Amino acid sequence: MQRVGPLGAEALRFREIRGSEQLLDSLESSFRSLGASWFLVTGVPMPGRPVEPMVLRRRWGAQLGEEGIDADDALLVDGLACRRARVVEVLAEDIADRSGLYRAALAGGVRTLISVPVDGFLPFQGLVIAGAETELDLHRLVVLTLEYVCEEAFRQLFALRAIGPERPGDLSGRERRVVALSAAGKTANDIAEALAISQRTVHAHLQNASDKLRARNKTQTVVEALRYGQITI
Repeated sequence: MQRVGPLGAEALRFREIRGSEQLLDSLESSFRSLGASWFLVTGVPMPGRPVEPMVLRRRWGAQLGEEGIDADDALLVDGLACRRARVVEVLAEDIADRSGLYRAALAGGVRTLISVPVDGFLPFQGLVIAGAETELDLHRLVVLTLEYVCEEAFRQLFALRAIGPERPGDLSGRERRVVALSAAGKTANDIAEALAISQRTVHAHLQNASDKLRARNKTQTVVEALRYGQITI
């Protein structure tokens, strides 16, 4: 509990930092003050797109192999799905099967994993993951404060233009609008009338969105569009 105040104060100072590397140093220091020694700051790519170009800072122990970080890594995907900062259960076999990041951390002796999604700058989505080689007893208020800390860090990264809002593979504005109307229960005819386009064009936009999101049908397209911050409800 004693770390909540200092963490918040450190986050406020982020706005005074004028260099992205210095800012990332300060963010990393915030997690290290809690006992973390493994650290990853990255943007989350659209499905099927590479992660590596979006990585901002990686201190992740042993090498992850020539392929680097998988876009479908469970720590990334589950972090988005949870939407909130959380302490990840270590020795969870279902995660080990789906996450090279998790397996590398486990092999390196990590005992506590903290995952903090940052989605206040949609369509861009970020994620901060930290690991400690000891079992940390983190109060829920500390974990929630880390959400604020990470959001402030990304806010300043945007201000410094170290990152931008767009990601390769993002839906176009019209594709987002069509998917959002579909999520609201509108039929293809309804959408065509609302946007003054043909139903054929509506279906083309939905198909393009499905392809970008690697979705199999309209329902999954809506779900994945929500997961990856392409639409909101």
